[in-house]
Amino acid sequence: MLQCKYPGGAGGLAPRLCETKGQGMFSKILIANRGEIACRVIDTARRMGVATVAVYSDADQGARHVAMADEAVHIGGPAPRDSYLRGDAIIAAAQATGAQAIHPGYGFLSENPDFVDAVQVAGLVFIGPSGDAIRAMGLKDAAKRLMIKAGVPVVPGYHGAGQDPEMLAAEAAKIGYPVLIKAVAGGGGKGMRRVDSAAGFGEALASAEGEAATAFGNKAVLIEKYVERPRHIEVQIFGDGTRAVHLFERDCSLQRRHQKVIEEAPAPGMTPEMRAAMGQAAVRAAEAIGYSGAGTVEFIVDASEGLRADRFWFMEMNTRLQVEHPVTEAISGVDLVEWQLRVASGEALPAHQEDLHINGHAFEARLYAEDVAAGFLPATGTLTHLVFPPGARADTGVRAGDTISPWYDPMIAKLTVHGPTRAVALAQLARALGATEVAGSVTNLDFLAALAHHAGFGAGDVDTGLIARDLAALVSAPAVPGAVVALAVIAAAGLAEGAGAMGGFTLWSPLRRAVLLEGHMAALIVEAPDRMRVELDGSAHDCVLKGDGWWVDGVKLGARIVNQGGVISIFAHRAYHFNAVDPLARLAEVSGGGGLTLAPMPGLVKAVFVAVGQDVVAGERLAVLEAMKMEHTLLAARAGCVAEVLCAPGAQVEAGAALIRLEVEEA
Repeated sequence: MLQCKYPGGAGGLAPRLCETKGQGMFSKILIANRGEIACRVIDTARRMGVATVAVYSDADQGARHVAMADEAVHIGGPAPRDSYLRGDAIIAAAQATGAQAIHPGYGFLSENPDFVDAVQVAGLVFIGPSGDAIRAMGLKDAAKRLMIKAGVPVVPGYHGAGQDPEMLAAEAAKIGYPVLIKAVAGGGGKGMRRVDSAAGFGEALASAEGEAATAFGNKAVLIEKYVERPRHIEVQIFGDGTRAVHLFERDCSLQRRHQKVIEEAPAPGMTPEMRAAMGQAAVRAAEAIGYSGAGTVEFIVDASEGLRADRFWFMEMNTRLQVEHPVTEAISGVDLVEWQLRVASGEALPAHQEDLHINGHAFEARLYAEDVAAGFLPATGTLTHLVFPPGARADTGVRAGDTISPWYDPMIAKLTVHGPTRAVALAQLARALGATEVAGSVTNLDFLAALAHHAGFGAGDVDTGLIARDLAALVSAPAVPGAVVALAVIAAAGLAEGAGAMGGFTLWSPLRRAVLLEGHMAALIVEAPDRMRVELDGSAHDCVLKGDGWWVDGVKLGARIVNQGGVISIFAHRAYHFNAVDPLARLAEVSGGGGLTLAPMPGLVKAVFVAVGQDVVAGERLAVLEAMKMEHTLLAARAGCVAEVLCAPGAQVEAGAALIRLEVEEA
């Protein structure tokens, strides 16, 4: 027996026992995926001496996973259907490069049984379960019938083949409202509707069927009892086709619109009795289908009376590695990708159940490029700055300078922390999120930080409705400290590194200059190379540059300042972003008491940033005019409310043309 540790996880990992049988490991594998999961697989393969082949689309030619792999093969256009969903092209790439096996990652083809069969017909090894095992768990209704037969508890409900609306309504009445309508081929919340009474069943059924047909090509549904205070707890299992073990549970209850946000392991409040019952149920589920590889058995838990061994029910099984697998690796010390490679190459399970133990607590937060305030809309952009904190595991598929593509999931990274207790691990998560630096795209970083500081979450009082209940507080933008704005003013003036040897030198008085940020007008007084005064919004801030960074009003901020193309980012326990106004930009030509913005010269309207009814402050951007091969930013000369927008992007205007009109100021 060997003593092994997984070095890629968070700190404090427990050693594990590894059986080796001397069977041959693959010399080369192809990874049929992209992004952070492809990079994750490459990390372990490299450590094991296994060469890797990446595949990439037109959009991913310069991606991180392509750069990391030993070889890379182009497989098509940017749309997934033209590249990462082309099983024939992926198999051909594996054969052409001499790869012996294909690792599917997750998403794309990872749970496509026809692809698994095609891989095996081509004489290659699929690093995962058999096509039959995937089929057995592919449809929720059939899977639940199989689980009932295997003795796994299932949520009370209707999982039959009949789909007559009247019959389904009758089944819902038998179960008792509220009920949940779910697409049998569903996932990600699509084709899912909660129904609170018989009166709303017909409309909800039609809506769920329509969404399911569009998303999955299958409108069939099942009906289940709706759990009033649900928690989403899942069990990591691993099998070798004959026997299986579980690697404990993960709590994934922090969700928004049925999408996981922060996961943790083990589940807070878990009792030894319930852990044993859930683990045994998950192992029975895996062994019932001869499962091989990593998988997850998901349970819905009624937490209205705490965690009880008689209050959990099977939801579904994910027949692949999960996004949140790092928290399991952190508490168990097991590298799940290593296990995948070893079992797929012919080894038996690397450990017995009694060899596996929980060490500490771990959290994973999913960092996305998304606009939280706009309803968690996916965002794009070029990551001009990207730094992850030491002490946290960062699984990422991007680097500074990479672009978040509109073609794929906008994940930037998964941040995983590990500590001896839940309280310590949660404090580490909050600290890691505060120290993560991202610029170039809007992200959910502040939202994640708000969750990490949420009192209920901190107490372990979690359920799947927590985010929805407290959404307004979680997405509210915190006030920007004046000290941070003062540093942004200094950065906008190009003085983030100090004013130089002659900075502040004048004959009669300190050098004073006006500095404009979008939404702020400030006066900057350079008193010495390392000392400045910023007059801002009716207050003044004394700023001193010392050997350990900027001090503002006698307080060390510990801030990092990044200025990329006029977008200034101040990282000080969280990220603050400002738009600096180009020194060549000018206050708009105005008339009528500063209420009418006029074009200062003939030109092309490139952008308009305001709408009727919008309040603006002095110095805020109104529009951009392109003239004489330069862009000129037109700024509000005063605060006010926009009464009219008299131009549109793409319009050619003459000098003196009225562009924006503010409401008349009251005397």
